Amino acid sequence: MRVPFNQLQALHMSHRESLAKALLDVLDSGWFVLGPQVQRFERDFAGYCGVPHCIGVGNGSEALELALRALGVGAGDRVATVANAGYYACTAILACAARPLFVEIEDRHLQLDPQALDAVLRQRPRALVVTHLYGQLAAVESIVARCHAAGVPVIEDCAQAHGARRGGRLAGSFGDLGCFSFYPTKNLGALGDGGAVVTLDQALADRVRQLRQYGWGDKYSVELGGGRNSRLDELQAAVLNVELPLLDARNERRRQIAALYSEGINHPAIRLQQRGGDEDVVHLFVLRCQQRDRLQQHLARCGVQAVVHFPIPDHRQLALPSNDDAPNLPTTERACAEVLSLPCHPALTDAEVQHVIAACNHFER
Repeated sequence: MRVPFNQLQALHMSHRESLAKALLDVLDSGWFVLGPQVQRFERDFAGYCGVPHCIGVGNGSEALELALRALGVGAGDRVATVANAGYYACTAILACAARPLFVEIEDRHLQLDPQALDAVLRQRPRALVVTHLYGQLAAVESIVARCHAAGVPVIEDCAQAHGARRGGRLAGSFGDLGCFSFYPTKNLGALGDGGAVVTLDQALADRVRQLRQYGWGDKYSVELGGGRNSRLDELQAAVLNVELPLLDARNERRRQIAALYSEGINHPAIRLQQRGGDEDVVHLFVLRCQQRDRLQQHLARCGVQAVVHFPIPDHRQLALPSNDDAPNLPTTERACAEVLSLPCHPALTDAEVQHVIAACNHFER
């Protein structure tokens, strides 16, 4: 048996006709940019997240960048974030000519450590980007409270956490702005790139809406610096309008798979995280192993495609501008050397899950 990491064709097979009709509806309408499909998705996704404002943009990375710009982040500012989340926040921070200021993670869930945040806040960052990594909500209530007490606005990076909720509130509704990616492999994925920014704040929503289209006020009247062309197109919005009603059921299937993995994998060299509950949409099922590369090779021989998310800490990336104050992040570095993601998506069958479990349990150190 072969178990690929993602099976996007199988994921969409059950509603192929609905997707085809949605795309043809856009073609027949003759309206391809910022039309009724985008307006419908912005309204429905805002309602789903429990916020009044959603602005569709080109992709998740640009969502982060435009959120930073909406907060006034610019040249020389420092923006706090973690270093184990794939460099996406850093890309947006550097695009604003700002500098990342790294916060250590906690060892249990590999999320931003609120205790470590206190020392970073004393350095007066201009903003914080908190990533809900692997589909689990970070300790966002504590993080937001600490940041707001210090006068620091918070951007939630929700690219892996569509639908994660705690205390009746969903990812994206805790901070000043929430940023989403709709890349095809996300819990809520389009058939290409797409993204969105959500917020409770009318003024921030207005700024992001201007920034996604050149900084225009009226057409061709550039009123706001730092704008770009970053618009969710009608085709991808039409796809998302089909996919959004399926999100909660798909997230529940991810939780079921995680429960099977957690119950079935039993190996002394493999360390599992505690997964599940409403606050976890299991975008990635991540285990830890000190012999990670050997385990990945073993799984490949068993037909299981396992992927590393993410192998290089941001502060070790070659593209990062030189930093004389290199951070001391031992938990981050250890995690990046050990993490390995197993296949975990709604199209995965129970038989495939059991094959993955057996392959893990037969790993010879």
